[in-house]
Amino acid sequence: MNKDVLLVGRRGIVLDEVREGLTAQDVTLFGATSLDDVRKVLDEHPIDTVIMGAGVDLEIRLQIVRHVFEASNSTTVHMKDFDSGSEGFLPFVKEVLNEPT
Repeated sequence: MNKDVLLVGRRGIVLDEVREGLTAQDVTLFGATSLDDVRKVLDEHPIDTVIMGAGVDLEIRLQIVRHVFEASNSTTVHMKDFDSGSEGFLPFVKEVLNEPT
């Protein structure tokens, strides 16, 4: 079963690195760097999972979480910690998607 996953990060380059680092065949990845991007993706695609990096400003992260939960009753949201830094985003995404690291 294919899973639609929205990656939310501060910079496009981190999202690109995650896309390149994943091997899962049954995952369709979408990217967003702002609340407006998130809105657009959710309007156009039935997203199963949102995975958000810690580099996004906390207030924006909270707005994104609120929007996701208001827009969908079935989408899960996973928020990465701050301490592991941007290099921890790929391992975090892999863990959420149950992909071997």
